[in-house]
Amino acid sequence: MANGIHHAPWERAFDRLLTPLEEFIHRQTTSGILLMACAVIALVIANSPLRESYEHFLHTPVSLGFGGGAFSLSIHHWINELLMAFFFLVMGLELKRELLVGELSSPRQALLPIAAAVGGMVFPALGYYALNPSGPAAAGWGIPMATDIAFAVGALSLLGARVPKSLVTFLIALAIVDDLGAVAVIALFYSSNLDLVTLLYVAICTAALVCLNAVGVRRMLPYAAVGTLLWTAMLASGIHATIAGVIIAFCVPIRPKFHPETFIDRVEDASRKMRKAVWDNPDIIHNNRFRALVTSLEDGVHLVQAPAQRAEHTLHLPVAYLIIPVFALANAGIPIDFAGFGRYLDNSITLGVICGLLLGKPLGIAGFTWLAVKLGWAELPRDLRMGHIIGVGLLAGIGFTMSIFIADLGFAGRPEDLLMAKTGILLASLLAGLGGYFLLRHLGR
Repeated sequence: MANGIHHAPWERAFDRLLTPLEEFIHRQTTSGILLMACAVIALVIANSPLRESYEHFLHTPVSLGFGGGAFSLSIHHWINELLMAFFFLVMGLELKRELLVGELSSPRQALLPIAAAVGGMVFPALGYYALNPSGPAAAGWGIPMATDIAFAVGALSLLGARVPKSLVTFLIALAIVDDLGAVAVIALFYSSNLDLVTLLYVAICTAALVCLNAVGVRRMLPYAAVGTLLWTAMLASGIHATIAGVIIAFCVPIRPKFHPETFIDRVEDASRKMRKAVWDNPDIIHNNRFRALVTSLEDGVHLVQAPAQRAEHTLHLPVAYLIIPVFALANAGIPIDFAGFGRYLDNSITLGVICGLLLGKPLGIAGFTWLAVKLGWAELPRDLRMGHIIGVGLLAGIGFTMSIFIADLGFAGRPEDLLMAKTGILLASLLAGLGGYFLLRHLGR
């Protein structure tokens, strides 16, 4: 034991190996790299002899029963309905934090990214709709509205000190508002065959979550239990079940029970008592008084942290490094006919998605930002130019995760249209990402 710290025989050597790995995992770029790798793997598999096995595996039915009832969904649907609910939960927690205590909590600060996000949703939707005004293809109008935060922020962080920090803040705030818009679009326009009885259960579960917040419940287990019932009810109701994640997030308390000063006072008081307890009985294992004080401190640590903050911290890594990569593996596998590649570019769905993401996003974001500044509604940070905004607009054109998700909803049961939409998403996301990266790199010289 050195300096009062006990180390296991191999602990120090293990820490030396683990620390660089932990630093790599917590970098913003790492999740984007993993997501890109999984997308490439899915594309390779879908265009190899393994394609049939890949598709057969994704469509394998899996049943999950509760009491007398059971849900039977394919593995693909379990990924999109259940695992993605956790993604939406984390996204909802981030939204709530930014709206209440973050960059979007001040109306003056929030107006610029809100205006940019509105432009970044309206213009892409109009661009797609201009090429697909009617028929089944029109159902894809929501596809180019979305932004993939992981890819966009990852691409921006690759530029390091070449871009102002305020630009990173602007992109994150814009993407969060964009996600809120995507959630609203999914809930309002991509939910069908609503069942009024199960909608009543959805309302009851939502009311129960609100009550948990109102009476001061700060343990996550009750929210998880009611949230599971909410997800089940939404799956049966016709509303997309992933929206349950956002509802749960907005009901989890954002404020801690203890003020930091109160917690510090408790720590100082407990510290004095712990010293006395150790002085009276140095045998820590059998020192009940010392163990009781440690338990009290653990409870205090729990109560000085906001439940929403704890949940976001707990779920961030599993979502970023497991759920989103699995989603990419299950959804990015697009069989490409390289010999007849021209047919993709002749298709209005593919062109509509490319037009929306590659042109509509930067035009809408830059245009609405310029308008908000000109009208005096908001101010552009001093270290930013309109060129930076156009570059961020291009990065926001990386739709990927959310765009594929909406495409699956809009073109359910129409595999050919879905193939065209996914092809457009991949092409547009690649071109938008490269365009935004090199433009911002040039501006940072």
